[in-house]
Amino acid sequence: MKTTWKLLAVALTLCATNAYSFDFQKELSNAQSLGQELKAKRDAIQAPMQAAGLTGYSEPEEIAIGRQIAGNLLGAAPLVKDAALQKYVNKVGRWVATQSERPDLAWHFGVIESNDLNAFAAPGGYIFITRGLYKLLANEAELAGVLGHEIGHVIRKHHLKILQQSKMLDLGSSALSKQVGGNDKIAGLIGSGAEIVSRSLDKDAEFEADRIGVVLASRAGYDAYGLPQILQEIGHAAPTEDSVALLFKTHPHPDVRLAQLGEVMDSRFDVAKAQTLPKRLVKIK
Repeated sequence: MKTTWKLLAVALTLCATNAYSFDFQKELSNAQSLGQELKAKRDAIQAPMQAAGLTGYSEPEEIAIGRQIAGNLLGAAPLVKDAALQKYVNKVGRWVATQSERPDLAWHFGVIESNDLNAFAAPGGYIFITRGLYKLLANEAELAGVLGHEIGHVIRKHHLKILQQSKMLDLGSSALSKQVGGNDKIAGLIGSGAEIVSRSLDKDAEFEADRIGVVLASRAGYDAYGLPQILQEIGHAAPTEDSVALLFKTHPHPDVRLAQLGEVMDSRFDVAKAQTLPKRLVKIK
């Protein structure tokens, strides 16, 4: 009888063990299936993001993209032929850019031949202000504010995001990486540089760039109200005038931008030592 009970106990133990083992294997299999299903869903979500280039990009890629855009823009509106002016604008721009989180970027600034009242930024640190807008400036602080706004677009990569979201550019592709230093394929991917830099940004991006421009100009020692002052001057121009048509098309109205800045600027920017430097502003020929 004892032997029978022992055999029965062993049999029951083996059955329990086998049952546990079977359930464990089943659960493991279910977990693996669930994992594969989740991976498939993740891949389905990431696929369009990868196609849009939202997986990241290197600084050399960004610079190569910006160089091509800048080249296309200069093909449509060349630099003003005034070496002293270009040197001056680069000096002011680079000083303001050193106040940002990307001081080591190879920044390039220029004044282009256009009577429009506008300024443009391309990825990688390429920034241009039109002859028309430069002539409207009253002092160096206003120039610093305008350039600071465009620097803000670069450091926040606003235009790159437009390219990514519109699927105009696959920044994650190995093909683009191989083209750094060579522009043929990049040119085919991004199309017209003038079209891209003048493309309307999200209003929040413009407001963010305004705030950054004020802060950077202030850090550089300029009167923080340089940018608001030039916005006020632009706001006095009629929207129907040809010279401001593009600006009103691609930016929120200056009055709206001034109102947004007014909500964040207070006495913290009323610094006695801040400079406007009207006499240092190089006159355009």
